[in-house]
Amino acid sequence: MSASKPLIGISTYLERTRFGLWDVEAAVLYRGYLDCVVQAGGNPVMLPPVGTWTAETIAFLDGLVIAGGADIDPAAYGAEPHELTGEPRRDRDDAEFALVEAALKLDLPVLGVCRGMQVLNVALGGTLHQHIEGHNEAPGVFGHTDITVAPGTQLHAILGDRTNVQCHHHQSLDRIADGLRVTASAPDGTVEAVELDGARFVVGVQSHPEQDIEDLRLFEALVEAARRKA
Repeated sequence: MSASKPLIGISTYLERTRFGLWDVEAAVLYRGYLDCVVQAGGNPVMLPPVGTWTAETIAFLDGLVIAGGADIDPAAYGAEPHELTGEPRRDRDDAEFALVEAALKLDLPVLGVCRGMQVLNVALGGTLHQHIEGHNEAPGVFGHTDITVAPGTQLHAILGDRTNVQCHHHQSLDRIADGLRVTASAPDGTVEAVELDGARFVVGVQSHPEQDIEDLRLFEALVEAARRKA
C-alpha cells in the first residue's frame, strides 16, 4: 500500500452506454465516487460485476465502496418481488455480495452507499422494505433529508449529532442483520446508517455522499481507515 494514496475499490455496474462512436454494454460508475475518493486522499479502483471476487483477489485493496444503484433481487432475502421493485440485476448482486464477504474476511474498511448499505444488510442476513414513500422526489432528482446520528458511534465521530444528506431511494432496511447497529435515522424513522460492531470501519449510509464534493467527511474517514490497514 502507498502510505499517501490508499487504493479504494468501488463497485461498478453494466449498462448499455453511448460514447464516441460506440453504443455498447460497458462497466460504468458515476464520476462523483471517483472524485470524492481522490479528494479524500485515495486512489480509486473500479471493480466490475464480472470475474471472481474473493479475499485473495481483492487483497491488494486498502478499502472498498459499494456504490448505489438498482434494487437488490428480493430472492436474496427470501421475499417475493413487490410490484414496484426493479428488474433483478443478479450479476451485480452476486459480485457485491462476494465483495462484502471478501472485505469482511480481510477486515477492509467498507463504505456502503444507498444500495451499498442494503447490500451489506442483506449479505449479513437482513431484509429490506421493498417500497417506501417520501425519499425519491423524482427520477434523477436528489432530495434532502435531515438525519439524527446516535451518540457513541463511528458515524457520530464523523458527522456529529445531526446533518443534512442527499437521498434518492424507494427501498430501505427492514430487519437489521445480526452484528449491524443502526446509527442514524430520518424523521420518519427510516434507517439512514448502520455500522458493523467489532469491525475497524464498516459503515453503510442510505444517502449519497458522493453527490457533495464539498463534504468529504465520510470518504475522508474511509481513506483514513484504509491508510491504517494492517
